[in-house]
Amino acid sequence: MPLSPLQTLIESDMVAVDAVIRERLHSDVILVRQVAEYIVSGGGKRLRPALVLLTAGALDYRGVHHHELAAVVEFIHTATLLHDDVVDESALRRGRETANALFGNAASVLVGDFLYSRAFQMMVSVDDMRVMRVLSDATNVIAEGEVMQLMNCHNADIAIDDYLRVIRYKTAKLFEAAARLGGILGCADAALEASLADYGMHLGTAFQLIDDVLDYSGEEAATGKHLGDDLAEGKPTLPLIHVMLHGSAEQAACVRAAIESGGRDDFAAVLAAIHATDALTVTRQHAKVESDRAIAALSTLAPSSYKESLLQLARFAIARDH
Repeated sequence: MPLSPLQTLIESDMVAVDAVIRERLHSDVILVRQVAEYIVSGGGKRLRPALVLLTAGALDYRGVHHHELAAVVEFIHTATLLHDDVVDESALRRGRETANALFGNAASVLVGDFLYSRAFQMMVSVDDMRVMRVLSDATNVIAEGEVMQLMNCHNADIAIDDYLRVIRYKTAKLFEAAARLGGILGCADAALEASLADYGMHLGTAFQLIDDVLDYSGEEAATGKHLGDDLAEGKPTLPLIHVMLHGSAEQAACVRAAIESGGRDDFAAVLAAIHATDALTVTRQHAKVESDRAIAALSTLAPSSYKESLLQLARFAIARDH
């Protein structure tokens, strides 16, 4: 499902956001510029800044703060990627070497810190206490989610609800914040602002669940990462949890051992167990529920091309192959 109509709708806004990003990336420290520009220019769908633009547009916002806040959201997301790749010891992202593989762990962590602090400088410039509260709260929750994920690595006993909580903290929270920011800028009433936030949260959850699927079924050229990365890191994602709950004793034991030990040695056997138990189909069904909830959350939003793009994004979340 292509995103071209959506991209066309906000094309001029995204050009403005990119200009803000380039300007705000400036630092007198050359290594900061090198690492930050490397990862920001590395592609990606820019979904989170797009959410700020689309929700603000759906409420007929006509100012310029949405460009600054869209860039803030992208900086926060980029900082989490830099830190994630160090923690996960990842070597590949979006088909390129990760920043930590190219520049080293220390540089990646410190430039991630720079991006976080620059994001806070930018949000202060908007001079809106609610904006600052939403973004500071979101950043704190994301950090908690990162720690929760770390604690659950190699934990084969995690429950589905606990895993979904990690997703909501680590991934969906920034989607939620981005959508809420558009509501704040567009002066939405409390009920509509909450609905936009719900949309973002369910959309982000659906995206992460499909990422879980693609880790065992995607084409590496499309996903830009190695298949089985989650398994190699000992991450108990939903397809694996499903096998342990509904597979045979032998299948469950195979997956449990792979999670607890990490690595890719048992990848073929784990993949066979995933397919035998329809774990990917079940995970896609969970993602479909989240996508449907995101769509339902927009029921009170007035019709517009921006609303149609938000609905399209919810459908794309579960139809994508990358």
